[in-house]
Amino acid sequence: GTYNHNFFWLEMAPKGTGGSPSAKLAAAIDEAFGSMDEFKAKFEAAGAPGARFGSGWVWLVVAEGNKLAITSTPNQDNPLMEGVEGTPGIPILGCDVWEHAYYLKYQFRRPDYIKAWWDVVNWNQVSAWYEDALGGKAPTADSSSAAAALVGSRAQPEAKGKPAFGFKFNFEAQFGS
Repeated sequence: GTYNHNFFWLEMAPKGTGGSPSAKLAAAIDEAFGSMDEFKAKFEAAGAPGARFGSGWVWLVVAEGNKLAITSTPNQDNPLMEGVEGTPGIPILGCDVWEHAYYLKYQFRRPDYIKAWWDVVNWNQVSAWYEDALGGKAPTADSSSAAAALVGSRAQPEAKGKPAFGFKFNFEAQFGS
């Protein structure tokens, strides 16, 4: 679940700043699904409550033969896991369809949430991950990358004449005797 959520934060950008799919990714989407609109419709259908009952994720993956595929996984599973339900592959786009992702704003309207989510997809990042996936490399989605992306997306006011600085906290839990 940690990988999935970190991946999720990295693949989003503030509304209107995520760009468009690269020409190479757009061509692959057209080849696999017919058009961007057809891709979005199939992706949304895979995330609809009737297709993914309960909690889970919907993914665009680079599957066998470097072909794009849409898949869905239950709970915290993802397409990189051995024996995963659905199509295994390297994820380049994933949408969290757990209720916690959308309930406060959309309540039971998961399809509305997925439609609105397209406005914040960071196609620049997805396109870079697509290039990496073609070479067999899965996205790195550790918590420090996700935190840096989130912090870097906000403009930090600088006080005149004062140096900028930050803190890094490291916590360790020790159990046993």
